[in-house]
Amino acid sequence: MPSRSKPPADEDRTPPGRVSRHIQPLGPRVLVRVIKSPDRSESGLFLPAGAKDSHSEALLAEVVEVARTMPKPTFVVDGDDDDDEPKADLGENVSGIPVGAQVLFAKDQGITVPWDDSLRILGVRHVLAIVDIISEDHLQ
Repeated sequence: MPSRSKPPADEDRTPPGRVSRHIQPLGPRVLVRVIKSPDRSESGLFLPAGAKDSHSEALLAEVVEVARTMPKPTFVVDGDDDDDEPKADLGENVSGIPVGAQVLFAKDQGITVPWDDSLRILGVRHVLAIVDIISEDHLQ
């Protein structure tokens, strides 16, 4: 009869240390971080979470990553042949929405990232608007 090896015991497995994750959206998608709305109205009234959520139809978020073309290594040429090193190339933004832009989208759109409730993967077609913040000094 062939001998079977026992699976490793739970105590033999070392838990992973602190990890960092990078999400790269594919296709026409962006990764956004939802910006929490203030707890008070403009008039100073406190708004409980249920009241804020029931009245809002759209959420404001900041784009933290976009879909990109496949990166290609590029080399920096400075005249010295000894130290030409590859330059980081993340690929070209194909989403049409710049990283760092603030966008509006319907609150029921997007897929929530399992390990961070403030992150959502959102299809570009579900972005309703790009929001520009203009100071009062620049308004005419």
